Amino acid sequence: MTTDQRRWAVRLSLRWRVATVLGLGSLLVTSALAAATWNLASGYLLRQREQGAVRQAEVNVRLVDDSLRRGSDGLGDLLTGLTTGPDSTILLFQDGRVLTSGRPVDPTTLPSALVDLAREGTPARQRLVVDGIPALAVTLPVSSGEAVYLELFPLLQLDRTFRYLSSLLVAGTVISALLGFCLGSWASRRALRPLTELTTAASRIAGGDLRARLPDRAEPDLRPLATTFNTTADALEQRVLRDARFAGDVSHELRSPLTTMVNAAEVLKRRAELHGPAAKALDLLTSEVDRFARMVVDLLEISRADQVTDDQALEPVDVGDLVHNIVAIRSDTTIPISVEEGTPLVMVDRRRLDRVVTNLLDNAERHAGGAERVAVLHRGDSVRLEVDDAGPGIPHDLRDRIFDRFARGTRSGSRGTDTGSGLGLALVAQHVQRHGGTVWVEDRPGGGARFVVEIPEASR
Repeated sequence: MTTDQRRWAVRLSLRWRVATVLGLGSLLVTSALAAATWNLASGYLLRQREQGAVRQAEVNVRLVDDSLRRGSDGLGDLLTGLTTGPDSTILLFQDGRVLTSGRPVDPTTLPSALVDLAREGTPARQRLVVDGIPALAVTLPVSSGEAVYLELFPLLQLDRTFRYLSSLLVAGTVISALLGFCLGSWASRRALRPLTELTTAASRIAGGDLRARLPDRAEPDLRPLATTFNTTADALEQRVLRDARFAGDVSHELRSPLTTMVNAAEVLKRRAELHGPAAKALDLLTSEVDRFARMVVDLLEISRADQVTDDQALEPVDVGDLVHNIVAIRSDTTIPISVEEGTPLVMVDRRRLDRVVTNLLDNAERHAGGAERVAVLHRGDSVRLEVDDAGPGIPHDLRDRIFDRFARGTRSGSRGTDTGSGLGLALVAQHVQRHGGTVWVEDRPGGGARFVVEIPEASR
């Protein structure tokens, strides 16, 4: 297979390749049958016509021979009576002259070899076109007077039959190829339907929908595939749920001692008069305890997010009003908010969407000098949320990794109150994906980063 053939094979899907092969196969088989039918039918009809013409010419020659032997003066009338139609022609070559009847034809336009063969006593026939009319020329020697009899039998009816037959065979071949292509497309679609369902279910599981399963199959060849996939998906779901419950239980158990540690650290910081290394150690302890507390809260949220989403918790939400409410309760109320008119509602879990907006604003405040703009727009069938920050922007090689858990970009490995836990953007991505949306980061015009969230609008 050449490089171009491999390239075309890659471009065409398996379904279209199967349909194309069946269509071409049907075309080849039907073409072969049509060619065989044409050869047999046309040959048979042409032989029958030639045999009939030769028999008719032999009868006519005997009549002409009898007339020449008797020396009858009505030879012209006889030739006129022998013509079978307006397009037939009879020519009698005798003593250097030519007697004709029927459709006028110039004798010089006829092949001289036919007449020469008849003069030599050899009957002959040939298909030719005379004055635009297909005809069969039959030449026979006339024993009396050393004359040559030539008759042109028109083949117009046979030619129309051949054209009709050829059109019918060509149309049948084309229709057969199209039917083969359609049959191949239908058969390949049915054959590949289990593979399509498998791909869809696997994509849903990869996107976080652990409830995706293959339908039960009655076919013995497909039943093991569906059973194995569903068993694997059940095991994966149970494993994820166990891990989520474990993380949630651990985080829940850590909240009480962490609360005690945070309060104790605050009391020490306020009342203890420490100086030098002791004061620095206390500040470091306080910041780490605060970061640990935020991490525990985020872990609890992660564990909840890993659970199956309750569809009953979904409700129509106006993203513009939600953004205004979140910004209003924050200490920094100078963030410009732009809401496009006519923005539709989204069907979401309000608590999760609230966390998405809050985490994006916290991320901009801690790592990028604060949010410069928050916009709610309508794009196609989705509602778009944009959060612009005043930071240096996100390098291209980190734009996908920053949404991973415990990924903190260029601050990885550093400590402090402003470094975060590395779970905020991961929660954003997980909540957005739970609602069938997408999140990414791009460059903000004028510098900085722009975090973009798109969630499908609520169906009307």
